[in-house]
Amino acid sequence: MTSAILQLIPHLNTGGAERTCIDVAGALWKNGLRALVASEGGRLEEDLRVRGGELIPLSMASKSPARILANARALERLIASHDVKLIHARSRAPAWSGLIAARRAKIPFVTTYHGFYSAHSPLKRWYNSVMVRGEAVIANSQFTANHIEKEYPARKARIVTIPRGVDEEVFDPTRISTTRAQNLRAHWGVGARDILILLPGRLTRWKGQRILIEAMAQIDAPGVRAVLAGDAQGRGAYEDELSALISRAGLDERVTLAGHVADMAGAYMAADIVVSCSVEPEAFGRVAAEAAAMGRPVIATDHGGARETVIAGQTGSLIPAGDATALAEALTQLLRMGPLERARLGEAGRQHVLTRFTRTRMCADTLTLYAELAQV
Repeated sequence: MTSAILQLIPHLNTGGAERTCIDVAGALWKNGLRALVASEGGRLEEDLRVRGGELIPLSMASKSPARILANARALERLIASHDVKLIHARSRAPAWSGLIAARRAKIPFVTTYHGFYSAHSPLKRWYNSVMVRGEAVIANSQFTANHIEKEYPARKARIVTIPRGVDEEVFDPTRISTTRAQNLRAHWGVGARDILILLPGRLTRWKGQRILIEAMAQIDAPGVRAVLAGDAQGRGAYEDELSALISRAGLDERVTLAGHVADMAGAYMAADIVVSCSVEPEAFGRVAAEAAAMGRPVIATDHGGARETVIAGQTGSLIPAGDATALAEALTQLLRMGPLERARLGEAGRQHVLTRFTRTRMCADTLTLYAELAQV
């Protein structure tokens, strides 16, 4: 029987944790191991299948103690029947099930911090602590590693920093046709001579879409358009709020809420400038890294993982959190540069990412850790 690695994640939708899970599954399959993923599934199920991964449908998003224990029993059976050598959890609720099952089966248990967890009470802190109870705790950036060490100094020796990796085959400007990018611009109503500013990200307040809208209201430059790409997973109050803000600012012809965009490589190629203005720190911030890989200058908030993926003045700009005026000034500076100088910044960003933040490097480091812990 071929040995297996089991990853645990609540859903398979569009987040960085889900993409990382699928990337690692693909690397496992290429290296002759079975790549099992226990999850409730989602829109990325087909991506997992194509990469060679196998979905194990389980209610991994539930925080119910009864469900966590039931999942632990299901995982125990899975370990025995599929020769699972190691469990890797990517979120807290499934991590508790995985920890229980791994301990009973006497196999290694690994976690990855893809974000940060608030702890406003001793009970919540105990619940969060499952993420540092394994043989190794993977941090997806140095910023994340520093956060874990600060919160759990006794676990410092278990922290392994493996930065999130951009798929260098997907996010490669030489593989994206001009037509593909032009079609997206046309779909968004952006003219061939317009300058397109792209802000990708799920429509949630902390991603800072309001900041870009307010900055656009301060920019007096004809032919500059902004597209906010991302959905709210069902129309909600925040999306209505953004639409109203756009209208009040008189930006209906200059700012577009594009909804979910499946072709993100094409979207970056269609853009002239990419913005990531999260008002709270991103643990890694894949938008900045993906956009840089596509050769686009990036403006990001000066905190979190962006400080590692964006080099101010060399690959783009870093601005204070929540500062629409600073964003408007950074955009104006890039607009004044012209296409050739923006391309120079973009190329520097691409080389920075290819040196440090590729999928190949991330997967190789992850599989090396698996081998050290489980001899697979």
